[in-house]
Amino acid sequence: MKDLYEVLGVSKNSSKDEIKKAYRKVALNNHPDKNPDDKEAETRFKEAAEAYSVLSSDQKRQQYDQFGHAGVGMGDQSQGFGGGGFHHMSMDDIFSQFGDVFGGDIFGSIFGGNRGGQTVRRGKDLRATLQLKFSEIVTGIEKTIKIKRLEHCDACQGSGAAPGVSPTMCQQCGGVGRIRQMSQSFIFQSVVERECPICKGSGKVITKPCKSCSQGLVRKGVAVKVKVPAGVESGNYMRLDGQGNKGESRHPAGDLVVFFEEENHPHFVRDGEHVFLEAVISYSMAAMGTAINVPTIDGSKVSLKIPAGIQSGQILRMRKKGFPMLRSSSRGDQLVRIHVETPSGLNKKQKSLFDELKSQENKIKQPFRKIKL
Repeated sequence: MKDLYEVLGVSKNSSKDEIKKAYRKVALNNHPDKNPDDKEAETRFKEAAEAYSVLSSDQKRQQYDQFGHAGVGMGDQSQGFGGGGFHHMSMDDIFSQFGDVFGGDIFGSIFGGNRGGQTVRRGKDLRATLQLKFSEIVTGIEKTIKIKRLEHCDACQGSGAAPGVSPTMCQQCGGVGRIRQMSQSFIFQSVVERECPICKGSGKVITKPCKSCSQGLVRKGVAVKVKVPAGVESGNYMRLDGQGNKGESRHPAGDLVVFFEEENHPHFVRDGEHVFLEAVISYSMAAMGTAINVPTIDGSKVSLKIPAGIQSGQILRMRKKGFPMLRSSSRGDQLVRIHVETPSGLNKKQKSLFDELKSQENKIKQPFRKIKL
């Protein structure tokens, strides 16, 4: 995918104002009315809108700078990260969303008309949380989640009108969904455009509503497949284009934003791409050295050599046994902290052996020392 800064022609150190001006320039140069039947210009226009939606937000920009496209729910569709919601949005959606960047309806004033004039009623986005096991994160997985969302009514086919009845054109706005009010002062006159209060911006009036739904929409339970890439962690999210609520009057659907959460593991603790585990060994094992079988997040066990004389609290590193880095062939490490367990409840034979060991032990050179906090 293209770098978002390159799409707008700005540097990573650019200010918000510079990003806004750059987006305005790219959008005007590639406006579909200025470039009729030019699919490449339309693609550039949508790419610019997508880039601006990320870089104009402090939070999204920080996530993009840190994690790239995956950090803001963009990427390869085959991996479930969408392909950028703006590529599937209508032009009216984008005009409506970013019209304020141009100081009002600049598209209408420059290119003539408001592309139909109707207010775009895109469906609302939905949010879902997906719990993942460590073993699922290591390999990546496809899971199915169940959500409830607004779907088009089967009885009225999403029109909101009773079966056999068609919506009529709004007489108040003439079917454009917006009305203009002119005010005249001593010096100049101004025109204010707003949503039609009769049809609520749809341009149509329903005289006999459908009894099976509300404005053509009903809430239903649906199953959605989510392709989770390897290496995700709590706080990462994925945006699924068009999987949110359906829009009124067949307007575009919203998106489904899936947030990932890791399930607590009984043994492992995650730290980025690395994973920690504590291994408990006996006094004799620590003194003499040994080898132990250590579980890994893959589900397998790997032999780990414990050197003789190891101290409690020391950490041994098992390279490339941690989590894979998101969209990378690299992998973190598994860090094993050693805990030497002091024996208790000794029987007579054990006490005798420890008494003999005690008599043979060397004196500790430095019995007291300052605590390292």
